[in-house]
Amino acid sequence: MTVLIDSWAWIEYFKGSKAGEKVRKYIEGKEKAIISVINIAEVYRWILRFYDEEIAKEKINVMKERCFIIPVDEEIAIMAAKIRHEEKLGLGDAIIYATAKKEGAILLTGDNDFKDKENVIFIEER
Repeated sequence: MTVLIDSWAWIEYFKGSKAGEKVRKYIEGKEKAIISVINIAEVYRWILRFYDEEIAKEKINVMKERCFIIPVDEEIAIMAAKIRHEEKLGLGDAIIYATAKKEGAILLTGDNDFKDKENVIFIEER
């Protein structure tokens, strides 16, 4: 199984929350893990809100060590535009969802925008 580890999952993992404990088995597991470059931007920005750039770089390196990074190409961009139009997701979420679809991955998240979408492992925060 290939799993795209969403920004939400990474943030919970880095926070050490209960939800982060639930995603740990995917982040530290044996599955093929991927991230979109958009996930890097979202997580980096979140870390900068609470820490400094040095910590942000360290956390991004953890992500890069565990996951294959998928760039946004023309196919993903067009898929994302259609998803955004049809499903009313924000552009970042649409790009991440399109990336998972293109790569045949399951999206690991707790972001409510994905709660009832197909091919999503939805982690409840409780």
